[in-house]
Amino acid sequence: MTDEPRTSPAPHASSATDVLRTLEVDPRRGLDDAAVAVRRQKYGPNRLPEGEHRSAVQKFLDQFKQLVVAILLVAAVIAGALGDLLDTAAILAIVLLNAVLGFVQEERAEKALEAMKKLSVPSARVRRSGGLVSVPAEELVPGDVAEVEAGDSVPADLRLLEAYGLKTQEAALTGESVPVDKDAASTAEPEAVPGDRLNMLFFGTTVAAGKGVAVVTSTGAATELGRIAGYLAEDAREPTPLQRRLEGLGRWLAGGCLAIVAVIAALQLARGYAWSEVLLPAVGLAVAAVPESLPAVVTVTLALGLQRLVRRQALVRKLPSVETLGSVNVICSDKTGTLTRNEMTVREAWAGGARYEATGSGYATDGEFRTAGDVAKKLAAHDGDLEHALWIGLVCNNAAIRPAKEGEEAKVVGDPTEAALLVAAAKRGVTTEKRPAEREYELPFDSTRKIMSVVVRSDDGPKHLLTKGAPEMIVGRCRAILVRGREVALNEEHRKSLSEAEAGMASRALRVLALAYRELPHETKLDGALEADAVERDLVFAGLVGMIDPPRDEVRDAVRLCRGAGVLPVMITGDHPATAQAIARELGIMDAERPQAMSGRELDAVDDHGLAERVTTTAVYARVTAEHKLRIIRAWRSRGGVVAMTGDGVNDAPAIKAADIGIAMGITGTDVTKEASDMVLMDDNFATIVSAVEEGRGILDNIKKVIHYLLSCNAGEVLLMFFAALLGMPTPLTAIQILWINLITDGLPALALATEPPEENLMQRKPKSVDAALISRSRVVEIIGHGLLMGVTALAAFVWMQSLYPDDLRVAQAVTFAVIAFAQLFYALACRSRRITLWRLGLMTNRTLLAAVALSGLLQIGAVYLAGIDDAWRRPEVWPVFLLAIVPMALVEMVKLLRRPRAAA
Repeated sequence: MTDEPRTSPAPHASSATDVLRTLEVDPRRGLDDAAVAVRRQKYGPNRLPEGEHRSAVQKFLDQFKQLVVAILLVAAVIAGALGDLLDTAAILAIVLLNAVLGFVQEERAEKALEAMKKLSVPSARVRRSGGLVSVPAEELVPGDVAEVEAGDSVPADLRLLEAYGLKTQEAALTGESVPVDKDAASTAEPEAVPGDRLNMLFFGTTVAAGKGVAVVTSTGAATELGRIAGYLAEDAREPTPLQRRLEGLGRWLAGGCLAIVAVIAALQLARGYAWSEVLLPAVGLAVAAVPESLPAVVTVTLALGLQRLVRRQALVRKLPSVETLGSVNVICSDKTGTLTRNEMTVREAWAGGARYEATGSGYATDGEFRTAGDVAKKLAAHDGDLEHALWIGLVCNNAAIRPAKEGEEAKVVGDPTEAALLVAAAKRGVTTEKRPAEREYELPFDSTRKIMSVVVRSDDGPKHLLTKGAPEMIVGRCRAILVRGREVALNEEHRKSLSEAEAGMASRALRVLALAYRELPHETKLDGALEADAVERDLVFAGLVGMIDPPRDEVRDAVRLCRGAGVLPVMITGDHPATAQAIARELGIMDAERPQAMSGRELDAVDDHGLAERVTTTAVYARVTAEHKLRIIRAWRSRGGVVAMTGDGVNDAPAIKAADIGIAMGITGTDVTKEASDMVLMDDNFATIVSAVEEGRGILDNIKKVIHYLLSCNAGEVLLMFFAALLGMPTPLTAIQILWINLITDGLPALALATEPPEENLMQRKPKSVDAALISRSRVVEIIGHGLLMGVTALAAFVWMQSLYPDDLRVAQAVTFAVIAFAQLFYALACRSRRITLWRLGLMTNRTLLAAVALSGLLQIGAVYLAGIDDAWRRPEVWPVFLLAIVPMALVEMVKLLRRPRAAA
């Protein structure tokens, strides 16, 4: 044997013999120690890849790369060079505070790769040098021959050599809602998706039933799970819409600030001022132009929204994602466990020629069976036929249901399909207490027979064989059918009725199982030599059951609300196309406007441009892989979509990370998915997303109000400084006074504006385009106009005070400081709505804002007195100047009254 395996074709497309030959291993002896050492050197340890992580220092330094921060740093340097150390210290303190806030948020870095390691199993049973040994899973190499059984986690990607009733639970990887029957003898097309590779076991999945022997074909990064981990490592998260908009706003402020500073500097130099006299006002202008409190206020606004979302069962892990929710216009959702309950449920049954419909869903037993069809069919129904069929499903069963406890849902031990049969029997009141059966032997399911049978004895009577399985396999083994409690010879008319009943269930995307029985001869020996073919014949057909993983009850209303809000729901699943389309139609996701569905193979056949052309008319994507999901997300984003991706499985994690906002299920979601997400639904309720979108829209509205308020106030300060310079007047405000106004006076009311209740008809508005500016043109005009009002008002106060105190600039600056501060406090009340007057809104409907204005006013009075000019307030001619502070708010409210109400931009 050579030391290394040759390059192999796709193992799922090759026979077991060819795979063993390619890997150069004897399945009975396994690899020897020398071969293991060489292969471990070549392939490395069997663990998932790790991404590069930035150091804490690098994360902290990155906070200083914003343009507005650069402006403030330049201003601090200039102030320091001119000897104004107080202003320098104040500016640097603000910059440092914002950097710390950003760093703390950045430290909540994603840990998806670390969480994926938790899926690794600690050990595996392998054949080496002719013996069976247990080794750490990390030490597996391609060519190792492993043994697996029910309950095991699969330690690598494996090609089956032998399988005995083997089923694996692959929902977390492929989205398949029921355990998958494995077949060592089968092969698949080279391009088959993982869900169609019945001869493979995948790293990170679990063995639900049976046992098998398999050879390791891939380890670590080369496994299907490793490929997903690679997508997580490679996909760099892009800025959220809010971050992009704030960055654009920062560039706009920086450009405007530099332009104003250049104009003022040129004017002052032309008038013969020295550079030192020019630079000091420039520092004041730079500080006035930058809304220092904006990053902190936006962060706190988002944090307040986060708390409200927690009360609505949505846990947001990353603050900017709170706002992103308000911009979402596409929700791509996994099916299994997200849109559906992930609880197989019997929807229909057919017995004795009658069709029955079952009410209720999931593992709750409070439903019932009702006859369906016309009057003649209802009259033909015989309850005993249905109950006998359900009894077979109850006894020919290895599952168990743990009853629901307070605060928890019922849990299944075993196959979900068998659990559905237990619940169906309970709904009809069929129990082993009422009809005892002592189980004596089992013929387990295998993928060739597609049948499971048990031998039971009832009350010392004859032995009976009870059978369940695929209808096409069972009907052919039947000689009779149970009709109205009698065994009747199975004729062509019966076969036609059976076929029509099965086809009807299949057309409704139900998974169909047949149930049958027979009496066994007395001489039948129940030992290891019992052959299935010898006893699974001459059966009596008892009935059919059709089951499905049903939609969540609340999702229909949630989908309708989404569409009314201009948000398109899209289903992306690894399940079968027929099942996916049936659920999508039932929920209203697929309709005449979006009638198309695509399979994984169809996705492979189109390039990214072609996919981007089709996404707007495609409602369902079925039988897809993690890579397909990524492509769909990117296709929507290439068309300007703001995309939310929901899911609970490992296969959803890369798409969840790549979306504008990734949403994981809190109860059923894997650690991988939660760590890759921006938001976790604590109740696993799709409807919670709609509540979160509404909350996000309200938060975005409030952020716009906050920015409107802060920029108007800054515009007033800039225009005050600008007009004073144009007129050749002294500087009306010092840099530290401007910092005080921007942080203390404006900061508290800005925070309080974030608590403003949402406006009416919020969910009837269409979502804004991702490219739309955070501040519309009409709003920019308003901001400049309102800033002009405050700037002119403050300038009037400055001129007035200079005329009263021509020799004391400090008095004029202190009064101007007070007037513009109080003007901004009153103006905050007018910023609650662009359309509705304060009196219509009600002064007391935002008491937080009133408290903030009152507190800021008291702080402002204290700041003025600390300036040491309190003797000026004793003069009666000073007091009328403060009436100017009410003018900007009064004029803004008058304009609202004069113009017709219109939609807020």
